[in-house]
Amino acid sequence: MKKVIITGATGLIGRNLIKDLLKSNYKVTAIVRNKNKSSSIFPSEVELVQWDFNSMDNLSDSLENAFSIIHLAGAGVFAKRWNKFYKNEIYFSRVESTKLLVDKISRLNNKPESFVVASGVGYYGNRGDEILSEDSKPGDDFLAKVCIDWEKEASKVQQFGVRWASIRTGIVLSKEDGALKKMLPPFKFFVGGSLGSGKQFFPWIHIKDIAGIYQFTIENPNCHGPINAAAPQVITMKDFSKELGRVLRRPSFFSVPEFVLKIILGEAASDIVSSQRISSEKIIQLGYKFNFSSLRDALNNLLHHR
Repeated sequence: MKKVIITGATGLIGRNLIKDLLKSNYKVTAIVRNKNKSSSIFPSEVELVQWDFNSMDNLSDSLENAFSIIHLAGAGVFAKRWNKFYKNEIYFSRVESTKLLVDKISRLNNKPESFVVASGVGYYGNRGDEILSEDSKPGDDFLAKVCIDWEKEASKVQQFGVRWASIRTGIVLSKEDGALKKMLPPFKFFVGGSLGSGKQFFPWIHIKDIAGIYQFTIENPNCHGPINAAAPQVITMKDFSKELGRVLRRPSFFSVPEFVLKIILGEAASDIVSSQRISSEKIIQLGYKFNFSSLRDALNNLLHHR
C-alpha cells in the first residue's frame, strides 16, 4: 500500500480526499492539530499525527517513505473579518508551514515522489474578463501575494528531486461546508441573489472534482507546477445565482452590493467579488475527466442527489 500524508486533513477537501484515497487502497496519514477531536472524523485505518504550524519536530518519522505529501493546511481565508493579525495568520499558516515542510522533506532519507500543495485562484487577483491560464501573470493584492509566496516556497522541493504541484483552487461547491452552504439560507427564504455587481466571473468546482484532481495529480507524473482547478463551464456570479435559484425553485432577484459586503467583511469583500475567468485546459490536456463540468448537474447532484 502506498502511503499518502495529508496536512489540513480535517478541512472540507481533506475529508473528501481521504475517503477517495482509502477506496483506492492507499494508506493515509492525517496530520492534524488535535488528535482527540480528529479521531471521531476518520475511520480507524487513518493514522493520526498531531502538529502545529510553529514546529515540525515530531514529523520526521511520519514523513519517511511516503508516496506523496499533500499540504492543505491553512487558516480559513474568510473565516474571520480581516485585520492585521488575522491576515498575518492567513499568510503564516500557509507560507511558513510550507517552508517548514520543505525543510523537513530535504532531510528525509526516503523522500516522497511528489509534494502537492493547495493554492488558490486568488493568485490572479481581480482580472475582469481576461482568460487566465497557469502562465498568466499574478495579481497584486493580499491574496495574490499569499499565493505567490506559498507557491514559491513549495516549488523549492524540486531541488531535492521531488515533483511539485500547486493546485490553484476555485470556489469549492459542497453541501457540507463552504460557499454553497452559506448561500443556501437566503434562497430558501426567497431573498437569494448575487454578490456585488454579478458581472464578475465565478470559478467553481464540485467537491468530487477537487478531490479527484488531487488524486489524479499524485498519480500522474506529468502533473507539475501550478494547476488550475476550476470546472470547464465559465460563468458569472449572476449566472451562478440564477442557476442556483432554478435548481432550488426559488427566485434570484436580490443582490448584495459591494459596499454592504465591505461593512460586513471589511477588506476581504474585495476578494469575494473579484473576477477570475479561469481556464481548465491544462488539467484536461493532462487527462483529467471532470465528473461535473456543468453547473446544473453539479448543483442537482449536491442538492437533489441526482
